[in-house]
Amino acid sequence: MYDRILVPTDGSPESERAIEEAIGLAELNDATVVALYVIDTRDYRSLPEAKWTALRSELEQEGKRAVETVAERAEEAGVSAETIIEDGTPHEVILERTRDGDCDAVVMATHGRSGIDRFLLGSVTERVVRQSSVPVLVVRAEEED
Repeated sequence: MYDRILVPTDGSPESERAIEEAIGLAELNDATVVALYVIDTRDYRSLPEAKWTALRSELEQEGKRAVETVAERAEEAGVSAETIIEDGTPHEVILERTRDGDCDAVVMATHGRSGIDRFLLGSVTERVVRQSSVPVLVVRAEEED
């Protein structure tokens, strides 16, 4: 049913459940998990180039840790995995991966926002769900006690 399952990650604890679900879905479908970390460039356009270069390097290292964690967990489960680190606007990069036929399903976490916050703040997850041409499995992040 699915050959390549995209799991966007930011390395946060909230993304853990989505990673578990993506790996489980990949196991069931003999699919590849594609771990994606997007270096969000929107907030840094006005920085001087020297500062942006240093910050980008830090963000890239953070991204490497995040996607390698997914790849290691997939390998432990016997699932093949690929890792991608890309610059851009998160929801646009995720949607581009699905439109290009690179991935045929997305599994991602949400912080469980509701009410007016959801409308005021917007979210990457909501934008992907609304615009995706492939199925999107949204996994609610565990709430703290």
